[in-house]
Amino acid sequence: MTQFGDGLDAAVQKAFTRPAPKTAGPQMRYLVKQLKGTKAAAELLGMSQRQVERYVAGQARTPRPDLAARLEREVKKRWQPQIRAKARQKAASTDGIVIDTRARMGYTAPIGSTDQDRVRHLTVALPPQYAARLFAAQEAGADDRELKQITAEALKEVYFQDGGRRAGSLEEVRFTDVEHLEFEL
Repeated sequence: MTQFGDGLDAAVQKAFTRPAPKTAGPQMRYLVKQLKGTKAAAELLGMSQRQVERYVAGQARTPRPDLAARLEREVKKRWQPQIRAKARQKAASTDGIVIDTRARMGYTAPIGSTDQDRVRHLTVALPPQYAARLFAAQEAGADDRELKQITAEALKEVYFQDGGRRAGSLEEVRFTDVEHLEFEL
């Protein structure tokens, strides 16, 4: 599971102006239209072209749970691309992004400081440059490790160092054992 990537996608989906289709028939019709054919939809979902045609025609109604999850994920990935792009652009240029997380955090600092890892619950507004870095990395295909690193750097600057007002000698923030993670635009 890609916790950070899914969290960013969920934040962007909150900007949708219309809900995505909920049932298999409309979802399949939308996907076929987006991919310009039943063959491409069948290949993407890992099923037969004939079965895709059955969903489009309304002859098949209830997909297996794994197929239903793939179908929903693929539809949401393509739903309202202009709205998605505007929400990302706004977060990356003016608004920033809010992270709400409960995770084990610690840091590397000079000897004599209390750098012990501990579970913290933080809700922090990250500036637009970090939203831009997160979205750019996600679009470039970054994995969770890379997205976690960008988030840790953002928390280091915004939360631990308070924009340079404290903890200037802080070297690295460790961000591990993520129990809860949610992004909001």
